Amino acid sequence: IDLQLRSEQAGRFYNCSRVLSAPMVGLSANSPYLFGHELWDETRIPLFEQAIRVGDSNFTKRVTLGVRYVDSIIDCFQANLERYPVLLPQLMPESEQLLPHLRLHNGTVWRWNRPLVGFNQRGEPHVRIEHRVVPAGPSIVDSIANTALYFGAVCALAGQTVPAEERLSFPRARENFYRAARHGLAAPIEWLDGAHGRLDQLCRDRLLPLARTGLVSLGVDPAESDHWLGILTRRLETGQNGAAWQRAWVRRYGQDMAGLTEAYLERQQSGRPVHEWTL
Repeated sequence: IDLQLRSEQAGRFYNCSRVLSAPMVGLSANSPYLFGHELWDETRIPLFEQAIRVGDSNFTKRVTLGVRYVDSIIDCFQANLERYPVLLPQLMPESEQLLPHLRLHNGTVWRWNRPLVGFNQRGEPHVRIEHRVVPAGPSIVDSIANTALYFGAVCALAGQTVPAEERLSFPRARENFYRAARHGLAAPIEWLDGAHGRLDQLCRDRLLPLARTGLVSLGVDPAESDHWLGILTRRLETGQNGAAWQRAWVRRYGQDMAGLTEAYLERQQSGRPVHEWTL
């Protein structure tokens, strides 16, 4: 999910995106199996971190949530220079004004929230945040609902008077993220201002109202906002995201990964959101 911003906004939105990474990954978790083994609710997170394992510490890992909040989005690019050796040295014909080497090097650091610099056809720059914690699917409507939640929540959170990074420490936000990837909707997490609870309860009581406020501020029609956030409300009520449905299918039919894939595809093609999928 990409969010284009003015450069002076980007640092605040970047920090908020990392605060939201835990509820976003837990609510949308969709990959509990790998090679027939039952693992994390969102196994893509540790899999990708291990598959691109360059560097041993949190300061040098190339797939990372990060080590601290930022004061400015420039902090990320400064960290690229200081902590990540160039992997792809290459002469490039593009004008230096388009920052080709900065963009190439940044493309070799796979932050779960990655800042991007881009240019339009007139050569005018912009900054985007790539919110990479959310998996694909299970259906198109689920993906749109997840996107609506992120856009609404991050805009509302970034607009609050007291910054989110002053209300939740980064080590706690990081711990939340990995708990949510492992345990999904059942993950115990800490939210802003010391609130504690299961992820599904915090999403229902705090995150969905926050997202609704943010979508209103963006000018989204209330009926449309209610439609997409309503899908997430019902996902929370049933406790069935993609990971939960897959685990339930395997409990009923056994470790038949080909059968699971066929059943998943059939239901995906129905166009129905995952909370309505039957076994």
